[in-house]
Amino acid sequence: MASMQRSRAVFLDRDGTLVHSRRYPSRPDDLLLYDEIGAPLRILQEGGLRLVMITNQSGLARGLFTEGDLELMHRRLAAELARSAVRLDGVYYCPHHVDGTVPALAVACDCRKPRPGMLLRAAAELHLDLERSWFVGDVLDDVEAGNRAGCRTVLVDLGTEQPPRSPLRRPAYVARDTAHALRIVAAREGLGPAADLGYRPAAWAEQSSVSAPAGRLARDR
Repeated sequence: MASMQRSRAVFLDRDGTLVHSRRYPSRPDDLLLYDEIGAPLRILQEGGLRLVMITNQSGLARGLFTEGDLELMHRRLAAELARSAVRLDGVYYCPHHVDGTVPALAVACDCRKPRPGMLLRAAAELHLDLERSWFVGDVLDDVEAGNRAGCRTVLVDLGTEQPPRSPLRRPAYVARDTAHALRIVAAREGLGPAADLGYRPAAWAEQSSVSAPAGRLARDR
């Protein structure tokens, strides 16, 4: 019997990438989806890429909300995405933090970004090809997790990140916002028109440490 062909995926951070960033959201109304990302997400999904959310949720370890609360938030997010005919093929979250107040969750783990545990689990459960997949996130911990898993990475620039000092934290591309990041993925996958691949945060402009390989980027929570 032939082995199952593994799919491409776009892994997506939640806070700051899919939804507006705010500190420890705990209610469904706290998750406000970014405008103008529904259509590019749908293009990627219709083009054969699976959409998987990967999110650190240390608020669980800190006792700020429960897993039931998180489920309600993610149901609301799914409903909002459905308005654009977009669905998430998987949702993975890390509930741990060593400084937590819930003893069972106040532990070191392999799933909290920048570790790649959630991506590796998703790849195994959803039959994903990590080397043909992408990670889109707004912090360098997202980039590092994606790079460690073997994905191509796009950093959404919220103006919070310093130039990376390590190759593991260096994104393949940087985007002005999430919609731009998704256009980059679509362009590189042959699913959309050419996108601006040369964007870099102004603070990085003179930093040789973020120069991308030739032919690529001339460019917790």
